[in-house]
Amino acid sequence: MDTIRFTVTDKNQQQFAGTLKKRVAQYFRDNGLSTKANAAMIFKTVALISMYIIPFICLLTIEMDLWLAFLLVVIMGIGIAGVGMGVMHDACHGAYSRKQWVNNLLAGTLYLLGSNVLNWKIQHNVLHHTYTNISGYDEDIDSKGPIRLSEHVPLKKMHRYQFLYAFFFYGLMTIVMLTNDFTRLYKYSKLGLLKGQNKKLQKEFIQMLIRKLIYLGVIFGLPLWLTSFSFWQVLAGFFIMHWVASIILSFVFQMAHVVEGAEQPVAKVTMQTEWHVHQMNTTSDFARHNRLLSWYVGGLNFQVEHHLFPGICHIHYKALAPIVQQTAQDYGIAYHLQPTFRSALLSHIYRLKALGKQ
Repeated sequence: MDTIRFTVTDKNQQQFAGTLKKRVAQYFRDNGLSTKANAAMIFKTVALISMYIIPFICLLTIEMDLWLAFLLVVIMGIGIAGVGMGVMHDACHGAYSRKQWVNNLLAGTLYLLGSNVLNWKIQHNVLHHTYTNISGYDEDIDSKGPIRLSEHVPLKKMHRYQFLYAFFFYGLMTIVMLTNDFTRLYKYSKLGLLKGQNKKLQKEFIQMLIRKLIYLGVIFGLPLWLTSFSFWQVLAGFFIMHWVASIILSFVFQMAHVVEGAEQPVAKVTMQTEWHVHQMNTTSDFARHNRLLSWYVGGLNFQVEHHLFPGICHIHYKALAPIVQQTAQDYGIAYHLQPTFRSALLSHIYRLKALGKQ
């Protein structure tokens, strides 16, 4: 895979990056804090995993009508999306703990969604975080079926209405991952990205197949064995759970990068932008003062801070945000921020509408 280098001769951009890192490091020194998880983060981990596990146990052990079962699978969808954002995400970045075995263990919560950790780390940690919003490199802005997320890909007539139909297709994300993980793994192997992770295609393919079969055996097999629900009812519950999780995950990620103001620079061998400034240009925060939202989405509404410091646990982002914003102001660097969830959602819809036009 061709690589992109970020280089700049602009001393202001270089000084911004250096000053920002010093100020953030000083914050942790002054307050005697670790950059990793704390007791509040551990409580959150237990709460979010329980939101997925406990409803599933209830479904398996208690006789209930379809309406209560529907409610429980919705809660499972909300729970597993929360686990993905608030637990797995930090662990895959090595931001949860200084002990790698803890990060590896909690990164494995992604298997509860039927997905694959290795694929996710390559797609997210390597491609998305390194080449944020660069079409052809950052898969997060690749076209999602009939949805055009990049201004640098061909425009089709149907895209005119994507701001209306996109949200249904967003809900298919995790279900599609169940199968396209295999083609994605093969693609990463062809690009040489597996070698960068010291992994071999055949071994990873077999392990992924086994994990997915176990996942499907548990999520389908146990309800069919232990409950009176029919196959079609179990299948409907499976779809509802994944749709709820997918729509939440898609909203949160898209509202940080596919919004008004977030740039989509053209890919070049050498980008004339300092890497930290590139993250500022392509990323947006939203609803920073919404405590419940911040707790649930794992601080991903502080996406600017996350992209600048992915190795720091999200529990600290609220405190870091004013430092980053002030430093950006000191050096004349743009800081994108939507004040509320509603404004961020509307900004994403407006961006989808704009991307659907010539």
